[in-house]
Amino acid sequence: MASDMNLNAAHSMGTTIIGVTYNGGVVLGADSRTSTGVYVANRASDKITQLTDNVYVCRSGSAADSQVVSDYVRYFLHQHTIQLGQPATVKVCANLVRLLSYGNKNMLETGLIVGGWDKYEGGKIYGIPLGGTLLELPFTIGGSGSSYLYGFFDQAWKEGMTKDEAEQLVVKAVSLAIARDGASGGVVRTVVINSEGVTRNYYPGDKLPLWHEELEPQNSLLDILNTAIPEPMNIQ
Repeated sequence: MASDMNLNAAHSMGTTIIGVTYNGGVVLGADSRTSTGVYVANRASDKITQLTDNVYVCRSGSAADSQVVSDYVRYFLHQHTIQLGQPATVKVCANLVRLLSYGNKNMLETGLIVGGWDKYEGGKIYGIPLGGTLLELPFTIGGSGSSYLYGFFDQAWKEGMTKDEAEQLVVKAVSLAIARDGASGGVVRTVVINSEGVTRNYYPGDKLPLWHEELEPQNSLLDILNTAIPEPMNIQ
């Protein structure tokens, strides 16, 4: 059974990750499913990792690869902040991720989205896909679920969105990918970054929008067992 489910496979975040800019900051979003082959190793993982006080990274691909890149970048940024006496900009953070990803592109299997806010350029989103290319974009999507979202973003994306509009777009997009992509699932986590700071939000699976042919959330077996059993009908 274990060999059929490939339980010894590397942990992979067959994922949906999204970064969106809005008028005043950025919104990052991700699902929470981590897979080992066809087995769900973690249904509530956190794929949005803090790099500095004002910059976060969304991780996809190999869980181990994305974690070690994030750890190295966070270490280098800590040194950078001490040396300069001020926080690193979003561009500096993204370039450090790019340097590590490109320099080790033959060994790493991870795609990353860096997003944050700084006092020089405001809210910025950078995509670093497999291979280490650095792309500055108004919005970007990544992971296995992104295949289902390109047409959706072509239709739904617009410039100058408010914070609430941007966050609703991210939640709606991730929920759509969860409905279509078997490797994405769980809950939706978002991080909103602007001049006022960072806000983390959490959307449980039973609160997400339902899409075509999706089933309504069902009570767990324990809930069903704990409900009162009606008395049998008295047939005369």
